[in-house]
Amino acid sequence: MEQKNMLREETINFAIEVSDLCDNIKGCSEYVNQLLRCSSSVGANLHEAKYAQSKADFINKLEIALKECFETEYWLELLFRKNKIDEKIYINLINKCGTIRRNLIASVTTAKN
Repeated sequence: MEQKNMLREETINFAIEVSDLCDNIKGCSEYVNQLLRCSSSVGANLHEAKYAQSKADFINKLEIALKECFETEYWLELLFRKNKIDEKIYINLINKCGTIRRNLIASVTTAKN
């Protein structure tokens, strides 16, 4: 499978995992909603980049996806620190988010060169 399609699949699977997690978190609805939005926005912006109107627009969409990835890590950590996420699940999701983030950074770097 091509790298771009693999990253797209990773972002979809990640968003589904986060969504499933959020379905089971009681309380903290504002934080949960933020986590749902940014985790699904990573893949949405990556998908949108595919239909960019220019190279600059393409890079912008990838950079937005990267920002959403960083935000996802923040909300995951916050909910973990509030004891709303089990440590094993937290580590698994942070690692997956980190992999996506590194792939996005590589894609942005490649697109800029």
